[in-house]
Amino acid sequence: MDEQPAYFVKSVEKAFDVLLAFTPNSPRLTVSQVAAAADMTRASARRFLLTLADLGYLRTDGTRFELTARSLDIGRSYLANLELPAIADRHLKSLAAELNETTSLCVLDGADVVYVACVPSPRLLSVTITVGTRFPAWATSMGRVLLGGLAEEGLQAYLENVRLQKLTEHSIASPDQLRTEIERARARGWSMVSQELEEGLRGVAVPVWRGHDMVAAVNVSLQTHRSPADDIEKSVVPRLQEAARQIGLDYGGDAAGLRGA
Repeated sequence: MDEQPAYFVKSVEKAFDVLLAFTPNSPRLTVSQVAAAADMTRASARRFLLTLADLGYLRTDGTRFELTARSLDIGRSYLANLELPAIADRHLKSLAAELNETTSLCVLDGADVVYVACVPSPRLLSVTITVGTRFPAWATSMGRVLLGGLAEEGLQAYLENVRLQKLTEHSIASPDQLRTEIERARARGWSMVSQELEEGLRGVAVPVWRGHDMVAAVNVSLQTHRSPADDIEKSVVPRLQEAARQIGLDYGGDAAGLRGA
């Protein structure tokens, strides 16, 4: 074995050896099993295991150890650097072709939603939206979905500071009404906003989850004369949810823990 450089911290290597001893085929291990897998003494293995348990990366029933969800933190920053718009692109294209409508991916930025990916409808006449477009979150289906993902203190702060405008005659009128719509979207897992942003335009959105984290919203823009509201829950929402599920999985989500899976 090559000599390690002077800066090399052997205990860090050993800690990772201990963590890597846990595999899909061996998710729960005794001290002796970890010692054998990590090529260390039983006493050393025990110290590393107990330290990692104290730090929250392992848990134990007194005999066997297993990884906790916190072990995912080690790879989370790497996954976060994956380009979400690029990951979503093929799913948005497939959805746009299936629905024959414009599809998009949005994130919440302050009081606005921002389009980070968009695929126009295959039809000649379609809703035109470009990447980077911003809309007030309160007036959009994506915004109401994403606001529903905020913790209560964050949502309350938003509602206390939001400035509602009468963009159309259908626009929501008060923060209390807005909270009701946000909580409705949160409860059913999707939102539909009809003609509140623009006359003749209806938006439907669902959240994109990576595990238990809401990372974005997938949206389809519909012209009201083409898509009756009563049909949308059955014909559009399930397709949106499946596209969002696939995006979440490709973005590093866990199929077992994914919301709506």
